[in-house]
Amino acid sequence: MRGRARFLDTRPLRSSQSFRDLWIGTSVSQLGGQIANVAVLAQVWDLTGSPVGTGAIGLATGLPMVLFGLLGGTLADTVDRRAVVRATTAGQLLAAAGLCAQALADNRDVMLLLALVATGTACSALGAPARRTFPVRLLPGDQVAAGLALTNVSFQAAMLAGPAMAGLIIARWDFSAAYATQAVAMAASMLAVIRLPSMEPQGAGAAGGRRRPERGGWGIVLRRPTLWGSMATDLSATLLAMPIALFPLVNEIRFEGNPQTLGLLLSAVAVGGIAAGLLSGTVTHWRRGGLVQLSAAGVWGLALACFGLAGPLWLALGCLAVAGAADTVSVVTRSALVQLETPDAYRGRVSSVEHVIGVAGPELGNFRGGLLASTTSASFSLVTGGLSAILAIAAVAVTNRALRSYRTPPAPAGAPAPGVADTAAAAGQAC
Repeated sequence: MRGRARFLDTRPLRSSQSFRDLWIGTSVSQLGGQIANVAVLAQVWDLTGSPVGTGAIGLATGLPMVLFGLLGGTLADTVDRRAVVRATTAGQLLAAAGLCAQALADNRDVMLLLALVATGTACSALGAPARRTFPVRLLPGDQVAAGLALTNVSFQAAMLAGPAMAGLIIARWDFSAAYATQAVAMAASMLAVIRLPSMEPQGAGAAGGRRRPERGGWGIVLRRPTLWGSMATDLSATLLAMPIALFPLVNEIRFEGNPQTLGLLLSAVAVGGIAAGLLSGTVTHWRRGGLVQLSAAGVWGLALACFGLAGPLWLALGCLAVAGAADTVSVVTRSALVQLETPDAYRGRVSSVEHVIGVAGPELGNFRGGLLASTTSASFSLVTGGLSAILAIAAVAVTNRALRSYRTPPAPAGAPAPGVADTAAAAGQAC
């Protein structure tokens, strides 16, 4: 995005039917996923009545994300990416159907519920790296960034609408209706993936007609201070201050356990996130990306510490909205920095590492928060988590000068539109 352009570019939806189908399918599946997430949270709380139980959801999702996310990165650079996403989407659909079936059967075994959640997460993690490569293959080079921005906004919209819809669905019907909604959404996503063209990896070939993936994703992250500093900042914020597992406990203690209020707590994070996402063009014009990420992550921790002390509902929702906006700014700047600082030959591996940290960190953070709250209180867990995150982020800032002083490189004057090989870097700059 250049000049005074600050808002969304919708050209990808008009220029590529395949991308449009993918975007619609992905948007619908994200909405269904958010509805199911709330249902799982509420059902586990109903079965256990314990923050340890809701925290275990983070463990059931975080561990499969770590184990299968990196394997998915290797698959994405080895076999037909469309085939990988087809198979993993089918797995997610079956897991959603299983969740619906156990709810209809009035399942009282929380381990069965968590096992189904873990299965769906494993399928999602296995297909995520391949799915992230689709916009680059479906769009012209100068529209890839706009396509990724559209995908980000649809995710934020799902985070905003999904929890509120889940609260209404669960209150009016039951958990099975929420899981059935997810299954229908995954079927729509499956239809979109089936219609995509084949997407064999491009690059140097290897024996057997398969591409031998480049190695060294973790190694290059650890060797480059900007990369490990950026990822350590994100991990500090999410592992130490993730609040989602504590929402049912906070809702019961402060707001009489109303399921619609639980939906509002979840949606509040997305309100700030979608507002920041719609104005993300402003953030991308700030060249001090490392400093912006560090500052935004610190605001996230502070807002959640304040949420731990907030009494009135309006104040609690306001703190969560600020946290959501800060999280979006941090994610946007981190994504740009990672893409720009990673050599093209390693972008698949490093993107896989980034994905695992970005998704598994929050889930493990939920487990940490729930476990601590079970022995103390929700307020203590939230406040100490937020303050601990601020201290950890400050430590990264003090010890990592490269990240602290990082500046986004300016685009060369008169530079041509990026080609396929460079679109990942362009996407990082514009999203």
